[in-house]
Amino acid sequence: MLTKRQELILKTIIQDFTKTHEPVGSKTVMNQLSIKVSSATIRNEMAVLEEHGLIEKTHSSSGRVPSTEGYRYYLDNLVQPLQLPEEVYNQIGYQFDQPFNQVDEIVKEAAKILSDLTDYTAIAEGPEAKNVSITGFRIVPLAPRQVMAILVISDGSVKNQLYTLPRHISGDEVEQVARLINDQLVGKNLSEINKQTFEQLYRSQIVGKNAPEFLELLEAVIKDAASEQMYVDGQLNLLNNIENSDLKAIKSLYELINSSSLAGELISSYSDSPSHYPVHVRLGAELENDLLKDFSLVMAEYSVGRYGRGMIALLGPRHMPYSEMIGLMEYFRQELARKLLDYYGRFK
Repeated sequence: MLTKRQELILKTIIQDFTKTHEPVGSKTVMNQLSIKVSSATIRNEMAVLEEHGLIEKTHSSSGRVPSTEGYRYYLDNLVQPLQLPEEVYNQIGYQFDQPFNQVDEIVKEAAKILSDLTDYTAIAEGPEAKNVSITGFRIVPLAPRQVMAILVISDGSVKNQLYTLPRHISGDEVEQVARLINDQLVGKNLSEINKQTFEQLYRSQIVGKNAPEFLELLEAVIKDAASEQMYVDGQLNLLNNIENSDLKAIKSLYELINSSSLAGELISSYSDSPSHYPVHVRLGAELENDLLKDFSLVMAEYSVGRYGRGMIALLGPRHMPYSEMIGLMEYFRQELARKLLDYYGRFK
């Protein structure tokens, strides 16, 4: 453990480096400390911090910059969330103050708001589909031999999927399958519908020989409805914060941020976090991807009661202002949960 004075010096170095992105010298620290300490004493304490691996010297200056270990110590022991300017709260309220017709629209807007506020890459994951049921199913003809399967959920969500009918399937069979699904599945909770449910329908004596093809289509639609929805906004913001001019690295990073699996991989790392706080930070070295070594991920979980839990996250530079970002995420997760609860309340 560090002494109080050493912690104060480390905190000062990190806060100054966050603002200037320049190595921090002992005189700069001395001028910013809230206690009177000589420059020589500060140099000695900085040497101790360097021995602990919490700060490091750059080649271009006698100043010091925080190391990954220094940031981790700061985040685990010293950081304090800051209250945000009033205009930030007003902007969040303004962008959320619009009519939403589906949960997905709210979650997607959440990612956009976070990206707009921070100029970082924002990720928003919708709540798990718990305690929601199927309220209706329709098969709508669109063109010769092309239909759309539409599934309506009790939270107001509508899922659909296009399907091209094989020539051997008749219109009567289409209607028969639609009736079967409405008779057997409407009113069921999404969490209750599984492989066994569809196997029982496959074996049903009241369906035609071509029904399994429709049931496979429905199974795909229900699987989509029951899955967590993930939205990413501000992907290109990641390139604004890259500290590497290597074109190959930039190209690889661009491909990475457009990968459909990246957001899920980053979000899933929350469950591996040792912290029990609602907001947690994983530094680049902890993200298990060398392309992200100069970045950090700030994650927060939100709860919408019986409707499940979701996640929001910000991916930005390692030297981001953590006090502000943690304060933002603590507030935003509560506002998002409140907006979703208001939405769900319309369908009680």
